Amino acid sequence: MSLHLSRQIAPYASHSHLSRGRLHDEPLSLHRSPFQRDRDRIMHTNAFRRMKYKTQVFISVDGDHYRTRLTHSLEVSQIARTLSRSLALDEDLTESLALAHDLGHPPFGHAGEHVLNARMADHGGFDHNAQTIRVLTELEHNYPDFNGLNLSWEVLEGLAKRNGPVYDPPWALYHYQKQHDLELRSKSSLECQVAAIADDIAYNTHDLDDGLRSGLISVEQCNEIYILSLIWDQLTNYYKNTDPIRLRRSWIRELIGLFIRDCLTHSQKLLEQENLRDVGDVRASDLNFIGFSPEMKEHLTSIQLFLRQKLYQHHRVQEATETAQTVLAELFDYLADQPEWEDRRKLADYIAGMTDRFVLRQYKELIGPLPKKLSDPDF
Repeated sequence: MSLHLSRQIAPYASHSHLSRGRLHDEPLSLHRSPFQRDRDRIMHTNAFRRMKYKTQVFISVDGDHYRTRLTHSLEVSQIARTLSRSLALDEDLTESLALAHDLGHPPFGHAGEHVLNARMADHGGFDHNAQTIRVLTELEHNYPDFNGLNLSWEVLEGLAKRNGPVYDPPWALYHYQKQHDLELRSKSSLECQVAAIADDIAYNTHDLDDGLRSGLISVEQCNEIYILSLIWDQLTNYYKNTDPIRLRRSWIRELIGLFIRDCLTHSQKLLEQENLRDVGDVRASDLNFIGFSPEMKEHLTSIQLFLRQKLYQHHRVQEATETAQTVLAELFDYLADQPEWEDRRKLADYIAGMTDRFVLRQYKELIGPLPKKLSDPDF
């Protein structure tokens, strides 16, 4: 008998005792639910630890206080758990999805992904979401009986469909789907939808924070966005003569809270309108039940547009990104010429698993001095 005592969750949540199981049968744990075991397995992987040195927006040489893939994933997890608990969903499944969602990211973030996708064009391409599945089902070697972590069906399904149903799966996901059907064309669970929207909340707010910290965007620029100026005015009117750094952090915190409250209100209303009997009804529906109100969607869109124009396309970020892409491409090409890396898929797996700093170290050892933009922390 399991000693695990779970809180009451909604009938349309993903119930761990009804899990579809694992690809390889294992005995149940006496003290952890299947989704708790999945969370623990994810957190003990090499891939999870490596996210500490993988780019979110700013490359690691830029400073110690900017978000990395690891700190981003932890922030997503915190927001996702709050949403999941408030909506009476399975918090452990939600947390597993939030912690694992970026494990397939290569070094230098999306810039590295573009390089790998181009270099792998004749070998099925490269997609970081699909690579997450590959990491968790093939590349982690922690158990003597199987490759990967042998996670539950619900975790793998949620990671595969974190952006919605998949009709044309990338190579790595297609490869896994042939042996383990994740029902890619149906909607995902509510826990998956929560993890996805928590990702949106986390990266949009903390990219603002990191942009302000870097000095590449200013408070004055941010206040051109209505929702940001509204919160800023409320804070400055309430807190007189307060340290600007404290105000800035309160600004971001209030914005996160605003997104969370709106998501909970809107999602709860949608869930109450539908007669959902179980998670099967969720997957069969045409609706996304976790989301923002139309007004909040507009605010989010304005922030995303601002970040794209003022931060992601800032010449300093672009120059560092382009230099990182050049370094990664040259390293890939150098290794591709070595006989031991004739298998391009293994080479892509190897490079995708690298941290930013390991790429830079390998480049210096194998090719030569790094470009100034990646070797000078004051750039």
